[in-house]
Amino acid sequence: MTDIRTEDLPLRGIRVLEFCSVAAGPFSAMLLADMGADVIKIEPPGGDALRSWPPITAGFSENFASLNRNKRSVVLDLKNKDDLDAALSLCAQADVLIENNRPGVMERLGLGYKQLSALRPQLVYCSISAFGQSGPRAAEGGFDLTIQAAAGVMSVTGDSDAPVKCGVPVSDFASGLYGAFSIASALLQARARGRGMHLDVPMFGCTLAIGALQTSEYFGTGRSPGKLGSAHPRNAPYQAYRAADGYFAIAAGNDSLWRAVLRAVQMEPFADDPRFLTPTLRARHQVELKELLEDVFVHKDVAHWIDVFRDAGVPHSRINDYAHALEDPQVDHMRWVRDLELPGGTRTRTFASPVRIDGKSIPLRTAPPSLGEHSSSARASFDNTGTDKQG
Repeated sequence: MTDIRTEDLPLRGIRVLEFCSVAAGPFSAMLLADMGADVIKIEPPGGDALRSWPPITAGFSENFASLNRNKRSVVLDLKNKDDLDAALSLCAQADVLIENNRPGVMERLGLGYKQLSALRPQLVYCSISAFGQSGPRAAEGGFDLTIQAAAGVMSVTGDSDAPVKCGVPVSDFASGLYGAFSIASALLQARARGRGMHLDVPMFGCTLAIGALQTSEYFGTGRSPGKLGSAHPRNAPYQAYRAADGYFAIAAGNDSLWRAVLRAVQMEPFADDPRFLTPTLRARHQVELKELLEDVFVHKDVAHWIDVFRDAGVPHSRINDYAHALEDPQVDHMRWVRDLELPGGTRTRTFASPVRIDGKSIPLRTAPPSLGEHSSSARASFDNTGTDKQG
């Protein structure tokens, strides 16, 4: 499998300025960079706070590297007039600006949407914030944990009374995805009409939006969904089950898969059990169903049941940790894990874009930048090809 050529990437020629730190904004900008956009990351003199997050390899944060590939770094002190003038000069050449500051911060710096749209009418300006640009909570800050708590995610995560967040920062990355999608959509109109727009991407709203099944359950019943652990509110068997030496998951999300499960475990008579006739009934009685199935599963190891359900055509999986997930042969086939050279020459690995275009992988064009690596070029001039004139 080969990489798609850089010149064939769909956002080639789009210039993005990123005034962001940590996760949601940098992730959004990196998605655009993966698709070919020229992303210039504007950092304060101390750099993005993510640069200090471990693990640190040869003085460079691998967390930072995972969200900032294919970008350039320019250090500007936006409270300094000369640096602010440099930022405005870059804005005059930009197609997109992404910022994830609290509402009002960019305006006070002279870099708000109204100020910059007068300078660059076709600018697509994306603001990612905790609660949005207006409203009773707009002035509040937020991090992934507090947004998960506010948006209900923690109320349906885990299987005990103890509050548990999702282990992956879903609020940060869902907001980054919404931001990148909205920007790509807005660019179509900006190109067609010559006029940009201000995109307001609130983490709170994005997190509620990806809880569509949970909010619709509340709207339909008047009851807030509860914790089900690995189980599903409307399907069963659809969760993790205990085997002789550990756990595995199966997802029989329809009647034909349910029958396949029964055949695989030689429990066909339960097809006529009135408790289990439909997905809704099976979900209602899933505690009894789990007990019945685990009475069978505990006599064989996980490897046995993986083979059984693979042969039966039932979606299944081991409960992988990240080490095992990254060793999956599909990961290798898709070339998702790539070698990455950090500033200073140390080599590590990273998970690249999972998307393929016309059967080809998306290239990892450049390593994450060292702090201010491209500052001198910014103060001179960038050309329009995604590379600076000084190389």
